[in-house]
Amino acid sequence: MPLTDKFGRPITDLRVSVTDRCNFRCVYCRSANPETHMPVGELLEWEEYERLVRLLLGLGIRKVRVTGGEPMARPGVEDFIARLKALGVADLSMTTNGYLLAERCDRLVAAGISRINISLDSLNREKFERMTRTKTFDRVLAGIDAAQASRLRPVKVNAVLVQGINDDEIEAFARFARERDLIMRFIEFMPLDADRAWTRDTVVTGAEVYRRISALWPLVPVCHERSETARKYRFADGRGEIGLISPVSQPFCGHCSRLRLTADGKLRTCLFSKEDHDLRSLLRHGASDGEISREICSIVAQKEKGHGINEPGFRPPSRTMVSIGG
Repeated sequence: MPLTDKFGRPITDLRVSVTDRCNFRCVYCRSANPETHMPVGELLEWEEYERLVRLLLGLGIRKVRVTGGEPMARPGVEDFIARLKALGVADLSMTTNGYLLAERCDRLVAAGISRINISLDSLNREKFERMTRTKTFDRVLAGIDAAQASRLRPVKVNAVLVQGINDDEIEAFARFARERDLIMRFIEFMPLDADRAWTRDTVVTGAEVYRRISALWPLVPVCHERSETARKYRFADGRGEIGLISPVSQPFCGHCSRLRLTADGKLRTCLFSKEDHDLRSLLRHGASDGEISREICSIVAQKEKGHGINEPGFRPPSRTMVSIGG
């Protein structure tokens, strides 16, 4: 029986984090402090992931996105993707920072990836280095070019906008989408950063992005599924598309269709959940497929009505974006 929560929302999308490791230290995600990682023994094995995804497909999951940390930081991710494809995942995608993409794009395509999202938070080299705390700008651009030259075209490029850091690049990002015929997605900064620097004053709203871009280039709405996070627009006069993801200013919780599986085997019903649900213990203590499926259904029944960012007394979860798997 298909997964449906107590609010009547069908659950069809799964984010699978395969590692909490990342070769970037983005200011809206990771701390600048020395690395701390989950012990290797706490991470799910590939066979454990495969079993859980198989069970979730049987419960109605249709879309699977492989995330991290940085998913390509974990050896064997291409083989894992091929195994997911063999399970019959209808829509199989990945989110990456692009650092390793140019050299591995062909392998990802051969494994069965349908779509890819690449993070790029500035088109200015110096600013990119400040935001990511790396010197990898050219490699990320090469990764975007490699994906655009493959059957993954049109690539989705994600930029998290932070007031006072990269909000002056909105028009440049739009021009980038037009020139390269790709999909540029603008994401509002959410309170999931490790340094707890988020405030409402740092949020650049989707409405502001739309206003500034449409003042230069008329935009035409693109149809989307109700559960999609992005409101999509194409440029009326030519190539390229933008997407606006506005979880702070325009929450889309009412149509949320997502679950998240963390690298240490916890099922999360919302990015901002205060509680993780342990599936790893079931896997490692001999639970049957039926027992695990019933537990998943019970967890989905507890899915929150919304993330609560705009409610009085909101407190961000203790786990940050990199350990959740955005």
